[in-house]
Amino acid sequence: MTKPMYLGIATSTGDGRAGGQARSDDGLLDVTLAIPKEMGGPGGATNPEQLFAAGWASCFHSALKAVAAQQKTQVTDSAVVAVVQVDPTPAGGFGLSAALHVELSGVDQAAADKLVEAAHAICPYSNATRGNIPVTVDATVA
Repeated sequence: MTKPMYLGIATSTGDGRAGGQARSDDGLLDVTLAIPKEMGGPGGATNPEQLFAAGWASCFHSALKAVAAQQKTQVTDSAVVAVVQVDPTPAGGFGLSAALHVELSGVDQAAADKLVEAAHAICPYSNATRGNIPVTVDATVA
């Protein structure tokens, strides 16, 4: 087994997504969780899907910047919007699907599409979910 580059460690306590707490081992992340109103909960706090979306958007954005730098392509005013959706499964459980919307300037649409495709190939979140959940990725040039 190889030595990991980094370990992200967090602990969930209380009632998990239903009013529990999630805290990273270094204390930098410390949030109360709530079931969203759309799912019959009280809302008013973050939830695992928002945390996953924030992590994936940030990671994908870094992958996009890295790919652009490797390709010596100047990208300006970039943003990544990650949409993580909870879907009921036929078996009565729940699954996830996701969409990544990349907004960027400084390149044409063909170059943007290639950058996004390359970022999707190296992003750890994209690699972890590939083949496991439905994911769409698109680019919009502003």
